[in-house]
Amino acid sequence: MERDSQLKIYGQVADQLKEAHSRVRALQVPDGVRMALNRKLLVVTATAKHDLPGAARRLDRLMKDLDEGRFPEGD
Repeated sequence: MERDSQLKIYGQVADQLKEAHSRVRALQVPDGVRMALNRKLLVVTATAKHDLPGAARRLDRLMKDLDEGRFPEGD
C-alpha cells in the first residue's frame, strides 16, 4: 500500500516537473532569471531522489511563484 502512494506522488511530481520546465522555457525573461529558475528545477529533481514529499512542496512553491509572476534575481 505504501509503495502505491509513493508511486502516485512520484507520478504527480514528474508531471508537475514537466509542466514547470515547459513554463520556464516559454517565459520571456532575461537569461540570468531563466538560469536561476532552471537551478531551482534541478534542486527539486535532486530532492525528489531522497525526499519526495519535500520535492513536491518545493515544486508547489515554485509553481505558485511562477503563477504570481515572482521570479528570482538573475546573475
